[in-house]
Amino acid sequence: MLATGHKGGTLKDNKTWDVVDCLADVTPLGCKWVYLIKVKSDGNLNKYKAHLITLENNQEYKVNYKETFAPVAKMTTIHTMLAITAT
Repeated sequence: MLATGHKGGTLKDNKTWDVVDCLADVTPLGCKWVYLIKVKSDGNLNKYKAHLITLENNQEYKVNYKETFAPVAKMTTIHTMLAITAT
């Protein structure tokens, strides 16, 4: 369970997602928590972070997902587009 003292309350309180029943022929993907401790450059504690991630190694194409898209842009492309836009 997430800490309720966080800004705005928990993800459940904010209705970030809906809990639904799985179909009979679907095997749900697993998940796990990944915890990080962020430190400043001087070694002092900055903050704690936690991420809930899916175990995507169990996914099958066209069963658990249909397509993947990860847009990637090089910085030179962004600089060029900004230069063209600015003139």
